[in-house]
Amino acid sequence: MSKARGFLQEFQEFAVKGNMVDLAVGVIIGAAFGKIIDSLVKDIIMPIISFILGGDIDFTSKFVLLRAPEGYTGPQTYEALNEAGAVLLSWGNFVTILINFVLLAFVVFCLVKAVNNARNRVARQEEVEAAAAPAPTPDDVALLREIRDLLKK
Repeated sequence: MSKARGFLQEFQEFAVKGNMVDLAVGVIIGAAFGKIIDSLVKDIIMPIISFILGGDIDFTSKFVLLRAPEGYTGPQTYEALNEAGAVLLSWGNFVTILINFVLLAFVVFCLVKAVNNARNRVARQEEVEAAAAPAPTPDDVALLREIRDLLKK
């Protein structure tokens, strides 16, 4: 029983450490941010591409039929063929997910770059302030200077 209690206590210490909590918050925010990127691609970027290419283009339903079920005579849509058990190469869904990934990676890159630039700016400012501020004169040196000045008189 004491081993189990020790194990649970060790797990609790591990789980509530700052890094673990930060990671959990990051994962939650990342999941929500991923949904924002999905919506950006689906609701904004893909309609613009459809408009430019002239037509209602929905990449998620683009596919190549590799093998239809034997005797299949139904509609040749992605949903119907998929439900019937056809072998499909769903390249359109892959392209959409790839666009999502590239956008997400670009946004994360921009955020990391901004954070790194801010850190570098703060570090440079601290270096400038450290170099600009003269080191305080030690008490013994100040005392020796006073004695020197008195002897000159």
